[in-house]
Amino acid sequence: MKSKKILALATCTLSFNALADGGGFIEDSHLSIKARNFYMNRNFLDDRTSQNYSEAWAQGFIGIFESGFTPGTIGVGVDAIGLLGIKLDTGNGRKGGGTLLLEEDSDGAKSSYSKGGVAVKARFSKTQLKFGEQLVNLPVLAISDNRLLPETTQGLLITSKELEGLTLNAGHFTAMRSRDQSEHDSGSLTSLDLIGGEYTFNDQFSARAYHSDVEDYWRKYYVGATAVLPLAEGYSAKFDFNGYDTSSQGQERGGDLDNRIWSLAASLAAGPHTFMVAYQRVSGDGNYTYGVDGNSTVFLANSVQYSDFNYENERSWQARYDFDFAALGVPGLTFMARYLKGTDFHTAQTHDGKAWERDIDVKYVVQSGAAKNLSFRMRQASFRSPDRGLNFNEVRLITEYPFSVF
Repeated sequence: MKSKKILALATCTLSFNALADGGGFIEDSHLSIKARNFYMNRNFLDDRTSQNYSEAWAQGFIGIFESGFTPGTIGVGVDAIGLLGIKLDTGNGRKGGGTLLLEEDSDGAKSSYSKGGVAVKARFSKTQLKFGEQLVNLPVLAISDNRLLPETTQGLLITSKELEGLTLNAGHFTAMRSRDQSEHDSGSLTSLDLIGGEYTFNDQFSARAYHSDVEDYWRKYYVGATAVLPLAEGYSAKFDFNGYDTSSQGQERGGDLDNRIWSLAASLAAGPHTFMVAYQRVSGDGNYTYGVDGNSTVFLANSVQYSDFNYENERSWQARYDFDFAALGVPGLTFMARYLKGTDFHTAQTHDGKAWERDIDVKYVVQSGAAKNLSFRMRQASFRSPDRGLNFNEVRLITEYPFSVF
């Protein structure tokens, strides 16, 4: 409680000084709100549990405030995040399987839940320091935003862009708030230290490298590279490589791990069509594991709507097709379909596991008028794996309306 009072006092002091000095603190401030309506159901096709159907419908609001910086050699500012989730429809008889849309207690899904926080920031030249509640998207610490409300993490992040084309990051984080939880450290993060960066050589090639250390869980190395090759007019090829090396440490709360996982995706864009194939491979001991370091810390080609195809020894392939209906006179409408197959993975029951997933995604974004940027999205997934004890169909219907208050 004392630390919260100190942080609040510091925030108020910075805000007062900034208002007094004027400059860019007010002029460069932005407040945006995203209204997200989310319906999800998951229908299990076997009798693995007594409750084989989960369903939830909820309304979320995601508010992001970002101030500018005060004038001077070292500029200071304040950012804030406010999140609210409201239950529209669900029931204890339909919540099994976990949609992760709503916070639950012993009586079932709560009627509403909220979370949020503030961060203070400072800027010197092209280097920024930020401390407090944050939304982070790095290969070794990435919050998930694929449900009603995003995860948030708390800590210190330094981002430097002093050299052209080079972005460096270093950070120390001590808490993770889960997507469907309001408690400060519901994600059970101990502490996480990270360092790394990305260098853009030119418009066609970039490379990334990161290291992270999660106390009593694991240490990770990550490398990645992306190459885009222009071909004939309207055609281009893209190659994307991502890989992790993980080793457990300390109390090994994530299990005894010593593994590597990598993926290589190749795509061809031809006008409104994009064709992609990908291969992914796990080797070593244990599954590629994540979560306490963010439920999107899986920058891999075959991490899709449900599965990540990240089991011990798993090999997986993907074929994907995208189409942009702007070519047919309907700008804003897009379509995606993909099929993935995983083989040879190890579980307690088998060393020859198999699984497949099929995803279909249709999205429309309003292009103009009062409802500009309003989007409607349908995501359908089918997953089959007797070796993992899962056979289900899933539907997600998502409506989003982002708007800028100022």
